[in-house]
Amino acid sequence: MRNLRLILAYDGTDFSGWQIQPGLATIQGTLALAIGRITGENVLPQGSGRTDAGVHALGQVATFTTESIIPAANLVTALNDILPQAIRVMEATEVPLDFHARKSARAKTYRYHIHRAAICSPFLTRYVWHYPYPLDEDAITHAARQIEGEHDFTSFAATDPERGQENEGRSNLRRIFLSEWRREGDDELVYEVRGNGFLHHMVRNLVGTFILAGKGTIKPADIRVILEAKSRSAAGATAPASGLYLVGVEYD
Repeated sequence: MRNLRLILAYDGTDFSGWQIQPGLATIQGTLALAIGRITGENVLPQGSGRTDAGVHALGQVATFTTESIIPAANLVTALNDILPQAIRVMEATEVPLDFHARKSARAKTYRYHIHRAAICSPFLTRYVWHYPYPLDEDAITHAARQIEGEHDFTSFAATDPERGQENEGRSNLRRIFLSEWRREGDDELVYEVRGNGFLHHMVRNLVGTFILAGKGTIKPADIRVILEAKSRSAAGATAPASGLYLVGVEYD
């Protein structure tokens, strides 16, 4: 038995997220079907985390076990021949049997892209949040720094009854190593966050709240108050999925 690790890039626009769902196109389901066609096995690849519907990835990691003897490099070619163009396998490597894409992860990095120009090209709209309205960018930069360190992020977690039982008893404490905004060119505002883990909708809820600081609705220092509230209603709206990317996953 071999354990294979895949690094995936995908455009999540036309998929109902990572996790397999009956009757819906998902990244996990599409990948499982492709692997099955090649190896003849019924496998369910495990991802480093569940990206939501419409969220993209540059470096999602997935693992699966197989008895196939196909070399990893050949598997990359074979999978990319079968998969839709919106999903690409960038790399495949054999790893120890105890390696797991999610359980072995130590840190993840996400980026969120906001397009600031008055008009957004139709060739960009699937990959950014078009927000041409006035923003105090210094305020959102200061607001983002407030979440660095270890905090309870209950206020920024989705209120999701479907995941309630799954998350029962789990801590919402997460450590954020980096949280910063930067300009890329004249029209792109990019948020980058690196942490040891993220809750459902956490990054998008953070972005939606930072925007409130940029609009002057809240002060940057209010982020700490929102964290302490431990209530989803204290934070801002969820930012659109189109601007979010899972950039990479780190392991020991």
